[in-house]
Amino acid sequence: MGSLSIKLTIGDRIYPLSIERDEEENVRKAVKMIEENLKNYEENYSVRDKQDLLAMCALQFANQLVTDEEKVMIEDNGIVENIDNLDNFVSNYLNNN
Repeated sequence: MGSLSIKLTIGDRIYPLSIERDEEENVRKAVKMIEENLKNYEENYSVRDKQDLLAMCALQFANQLVTDEEKVMIEDNGIVENIDNLDNFVSNYLNNN
């Protein structure tokens, strides 16, 4: 699709970035989430240093990613177990008929 040069503002700093055109919407959504979290931390905690606020945001996002990955693994294990049970049921049925 081609690359696109954009400028993003995160924590009062401007970051020039080259991305694929089809990534732009997701990148801008991610920046918006970061900015909202920064604002939330600034309003609710006595931390004012942007570096500390960004570290807190990074920790929050990483923790959410790890939690989501664990949920997917648990769900995948359940699906695999159900497929195995169904396979065993069908195999037993076919072997007995």
